[in-house]
Amino acid sequence: MPPRQRLSPADRRAQLLAVAAQLFAAQPYDDVLMEDVAERAGVSRALLYRHFPSKRDLFAALYQQVADQLLARTRLDPADTLVEQLTEGLDAHIEYFAANRNTVLAANRVLAGDRLVQTIITNELDALRERLLGVLPLTDAGTREAVSGVLKSWLVFVQVLCVDWLTHETCTRTELRDVCIGAVLGAIRPLLDEDPAPDWP
Repeated sequence: MPPRQRLSPADRRAQLLAVAAQLFAAQPYDDVLMEDVAERAGVSRALLYRHFPSKRDLFAALYQQVADQLLARTRLDPADTLVEQLTEGLDAHIEYFAANRNTVLAANRVLAGDRLVQTIITNELDALRERLLGVLPLTDAGTREAVSGVLKSWLVFVQVLCVDWLTHETCTRTELRDVCIGAVLGAIRPLLDEDPAPDWP
């Protein structure tokens, strides 16, 4: 074990999450051991467990960090077209998914029944839905409610499609992204008086 560095609690937590991110990305969830995280971080198991009482707690903290980072990378800029905003947001997510396949599969399959992890995913999808609602040309409350329902279903569609793509890459990243964009535009156009994406065929 390398010599232990003296870090503040916040810095130590960040270090442990960084080590966990590497291990969960490199191996399936069941193969990652808390002992391995402690050894790689150069800390005792007791110290690791003081920060994260279980592997599930460690993973949930990591996935919350991931969700926050992906939301930060998908800020919707009113200066951009809807297609540009969708492209940027989907590219960020697909890039992360491809680079961290084991982590994403753990959250969406191994821990599919875990309430905490699923709440993190749901909260991120809800935040993305609210951002999209904020940039769409919605004329009244009824239209907003209808579009909100469509977006909620679309985000789940994207989630399932991307997870399946990680298991069987049946198309390119660009094709995957464009399928997702085409699906949401086709779904919301009939509900809107104004075309939200005249730059998309």
